Amino acid sequence: MRIVVALGGNALLRRGEPVEPEIQRRRLRPVAWAIAALAADHEVLLVHGNGPQVGLLAMESGADPAVSRPYPLGDLVAETQGLIGSWIQQALLDHGCDAVALVTQVVVDGDDPTFDDPRKPIGRVVNEGTARALAADRGWAVRPDGAGWRRVVPSPTPVDVLHVPAARRLASDGYVVVLGGGGGVPLLRHGDTGHGDTREFYEPVEVVVDKDLVAAIVADRVEADALVVLTDVDGVMADFGTPSARLLERLSVAEAEVLELEAGSMAPKVEACADFVRGAPGRRAVIAALERLTDAVAGVAGTQFVPGR
Repeated sequence: MRIVVALGGNALLRRGEPVEPEIQRRRLRPVAWAIAALAADHEVLLVHGNGPQVGLLAMESGADPAVSRPYPLGDLVAETQGLIGSWIQQALLDHGCDAVALVTQVVVDGDDPTFDDPRKPIGRVVNEGTARALAADRGWAVRPDGAGWRRVVPSPTPVDVLHVPAARRLASDGYVVVLGGGGGVPLLRHGDTGHGDTREFYEPVEVVVDKDLVAAIVADRVEADALVVLTDVDGVMADFGTPSARLLERLSVAEAEVLELEAGSMAPKVEACADFVRGAPGRRAVIAALERLTDAVAGVAGTQFVPGR
């Protein structure tokens, strides 16, 4: 099988934890073992999140007196692709598994309405007073996130992921391929320049792209058999956050379409899985806890997505 695994940035760093490299490396160790075991029998491509990590870099860049203006988000996403990709490579090497990490560019639509309605949370959770002070000082948008507040940025829907053909060739050669980290470096694609030059050109844009939606595009373009979305909860929960919370072990595409979920958390994961399963017969998708990768692929853990109603 060809399997695309989407690894959440929050799965490496739980809510409220210090942004320490060793915490994230330690959390990678068990999933690296499971990925290496999976790669022994299947082609594996891995897309990872970077919400906490890119938020930390943005905070540091914004506070650094040595730079005249903070680094653009796209540049910081590229930094996290190298950082987290390197951690993944090293963790897999410990299990005799060779991985290639690609700095990946992703195209978004400049007319996407989310440019005017930032909702994608990045960075650490702070209290309301700190969030509002940061917003006033740095021009950030902030919103409540659970019991705290976080910075939010636009997150347009990805329309194309570059470098996928190269990733597919590397996977077919036996490498675990890490791509689309943090949703990729976001670009606008333009056509005719108006000067008789009809070649396409690309423009960086100050947004963050959702890595689960990117993973669904990657899975579709490489003709994957399965999409596995790993996060810090067991799967899609009914009545989440209440004493009656329970795991939804099975979701049809039709059921997924009418679920009411938070835009910045589980909603894009459900959308990605439903889109992938809907795309062609025989596809599988699952949302599961980081530690349950093997069981999720086997169909006995997480929320399994099925076609139809």
